Amino acid sequence: MFELIIDNKDGNMWDITNIVSDISWKTSRIGKAGSLDFTLIDDALAQNKDFKYNNGDVVKLKKDGINTFCGYVFTIDGGRDEAVKIKCYDQIRYLMANDSYMFLNTTASDVLKTIAADFKLKLGRTDDTGYKIPKMNEAGKKLLDIICKALDLTLINTGRNYFLFDDFGALSLRNCEDFLLDFIIGDNSLMYDYSSKRSIDEDTYNKIKLYKDNKNTKKRETYPAEDSANIVKWGMLQLYQSVNEDMNTAQINELLTTLLTLKNRESKALKIEAIGDIRVRAGCYARIIIEKHGINQPFLVDECTHNFDGTDHTMSLELKVI
Repeated sequence: MFELIIDNKDGNMWDITNIVSDISWKTSRIGKAGSLDFTLIDDALAQNKDFKYNNGDVVKLKKDGINTFCGYVFTIDGGRDEAVKIKCYDQIRYLMANDSYMFLNTTASDVLKTIAADFKLKLGRTDDTGYKIPKMNEAGKKLLDIICKALDLTLINTGRNYFLFDDFGALSLRNCEDFLLDFIIGDNSLMYDYSSKRSIDEDTYNKIKLYKDNKNTKKRETYPAEDSANIVKWGMLQLYQSVNEDMNTAQINELLTTLLTLKNRESKALKIEAIGDIRVRAGCYARIIIEKHGINQPFLVDECTHNFDGTDHTMSLELKVI
């Protein structure tokens, strides 16, 4: 059972559970705010005369007593009939603003803390990402892109994968490995449909070539690494990119090893339709078992959409191996 509340921020709070339908809660691991969409049946005869809803109102969704979504009304779409479509976003929506930042020897978690403080956003649990990024100079960039870049640099240099999400009204930064669900999705467990894809066309590389320009010798230094067996198998897929000029040879070689580990493989993606479980959200790991395809391993949830229709609760998952 779900509960949906609108807070007008003026002391009035309204339980709209019984006058809404088509509820959809969506979370994405990277680059998007969490969203909640629903249809409100605006029948004045069945409502208190003081009942109202406006952009900026706080909306809270609970499912089976579990805090699920806390966000703000951003769009109200209505017409002559009584059905009004309302779209809400969580706090991450406010990270779509643009600004300029310069960071030196700063962790991704500190990047988040700085931006959240500047934009007066509520911050929850923030894990220490550890890795100090030598330099980030971001001019006129989207705040969320700046944070995601810091997380990407952390992943590339450490192999640790963190994700940013809104935890019922507080921005939280957590290690994905802490979010392995304790149940299985797949054959005979929640899943009722799926599609799968394997590709070397998206972010797959079997040769890595890093370079930096030596200011003293005026020469470009290159550092290659490759998997010859996969080059024979797939053809040469090369990633060529610069590294920070302050990195030494040992650090560059370590980065080469990490990049080859992350990039030198097929990308595997799954789309699953399943009976809903509110514990599933983008950023967590879910163990998937599909015997027909020999799948029995954790997948990272890239996008997750929960749909509520009366007592029915289903979810659509987009997953990939990390």
